[in-house]
Amino acid sequence: MTELTQPRVGVRLVDHTDLGFVVRGGPPGAAYVARAFSNEVSPNLGVGFARWEGADVSWTTLYEEVIFTIEGCLEVESDGVKHAVKPGQVLLIPKCTALKYGGFALFGYVVYPGNWKELCDEECPDDPATCERKR
Repeated sequence: MTELTQPRVGVRLVDHTDLGFVVRGGPPGAAYVARAFSNEVSPNLGVGFARWEGADVSWTTLYEEVIFTIEGCLEVESDGVKHAVKPGQVLLIPKCTALKYGGFALFGYVVYPGNWKELCDEECPDDPATCERKR
């Protein structure tokens, strides 16, 4: 019989109201983000919730991201195109995408890799498909 070297992580349920949201933008407006699972639970996927209350936040993704709106309408602008993501819709954002988040929404997100801060340089490499480990 083989011993497990790591404890097994079972099925977990997280309610966004139980999370500690941190400020990620504003004023004007406000933006809050809360990660649902730490890297110790899932280094592969970063999963969480965000609340956008009229803040405009510019960012370049250093990971792949999927956003799904729960309430309201999240606006994501990239390459001059504004996407209005409404409840029941999902938005795929490739790695190294320059964008601006805005609007008024409660939404969920999934990023891959979840531990991108540990694995990736602070800037996008020339080839977005590669990401060298920090030394």
